[in-house]
Amino acid sequence: MNEKSLISNAFQTFIKEAPEHQKVWLEAVHGLDTANKLDPKTKELTYIAVLAALRMDTGLPFHVQHAKTLGATRDEIIGAILIGLPAAGNAVIQALPIALDAFDGV
Repeated sequence: MNEKSLISNAFQTFIKEAPEHQKVWLEAVHGLDTANKLDPKTKELTYIAVLAALRMDTGLPFHVQHAKTLGATRDEIIGAILIGLPAAGNAVIQALPIALDAFDGV
């Protein structure tokens, strides 16, 4: 899986069609990341949990692969997604096949 295939079509369009906005967005993301004192793997797992709870499935492949490079296990990816089950309901399970396909390189 190449990195570009992990980036959603919408985000690729954002990069191409609104480069100035994308630059400012990424500066904000970097600033927020720097301010957050969680370790990188925990941040990524937490972000995956938020994506699953918000049903933002298109971001999952990229962030799952990033978490994997940071040492996250398949079970940790599953746990991150399912931690939202009590608060967000069973909608989070929709993220499981997408995330696991990305983790397994399917």
